[in-house]
Amino acid sequence: MARLKAFRGVATRYKDVADFLLIYIEEAHPSDGWVSTDAPYQIPKHRCLEDRVKAAQLMTLEIPDCLVVVDTMDNASNAAYGAYFERLYIVQQETVVYQGGRGPEGYKISELKSWLDQYKSQLNNSSTVVIQV
Repeated sequence: MARLKAFRGVATRYKDVADFLLIYIEEAHPSDGWVSTDAPYQIPKHRCLEDRVKAAQLMTLEIPDCLVVVDTMDNASNAAYGAYFERLYIVQQETVVYQGGRGPEGYKISELKSWLDQYKSQLNNSSTVVIQV
């Protein structure tokens, strides 16, 4: 959760070209486990899906315009995307086009911004016109 403010800034800045989804996975530093001194919330280890949903609701307070969903208790999304414990992805038309490094060291919001800047520039320079009838 420490990087949520930066993520919120990106989600706000690029909402005209991207939809943002946050998948809340297993808590990296539960208050009853490997505690982080800079954690803004005290969240115990999730013992059931209800615990995880409750913790994820805090995310909706931090990033109100971002859709927040919850991983299963068997951590299927975490396993599929190697998120352990935070990771950035860009998916276009069901294809991963950007995969950030694993957090916390590999979590680089600057890379995400750079990719989105390039994408936005391509959209602005495109000569394709879409007419809906």
